[in-house]
Amino acid sequence: MKNLVLGVFLVAFTFVAQAQDSMKKAVKTVSLEQTKGEFTQKAITLSEGTYVFDVTNNNAAPEVGLVLIPEGKDGSNAKNHIADAYVSQMVKHGKTESSKAVTLKKGTYKYFCPFNKTPQYTLTVE
Repeated sequence: MKNLVLGVFLVAFTFVAQAQDSMKKAVKTVSLEQTKGEFTQKAITLSEGTYVFDVTNNNAAPEVGLVLIPEGKDGSNAKNHIADAYVSQMVKHGKTESSKAVTLKKGTYKYFCPFNKTPQYTLTVE
């Protein structure tokens, strides 16, 4: 009986570990860098999927962040922001912070930083 319980436990553990590995592989990282008044990436094209945004502050401002909105929405209205794309905390000089995982469907989005006063750049999902 102990061997049966141990065997079931090992099978369940292996299944969970494989599922976690698959989830990690499915999430891709988009690295963004901000300098004074701009992102260094002026446009991004991605395939549909789940992404984490890493934002680096390269002496852009004391603190920077990331706002992602569907194209055509008002970026000044927080209700239009894709909140999971916000970095976990404000990004200080020389640091990098990450967002939560964001699943993007086909379409066009805009990304910008209101703290660094960047333009709105285009992110296209094909």
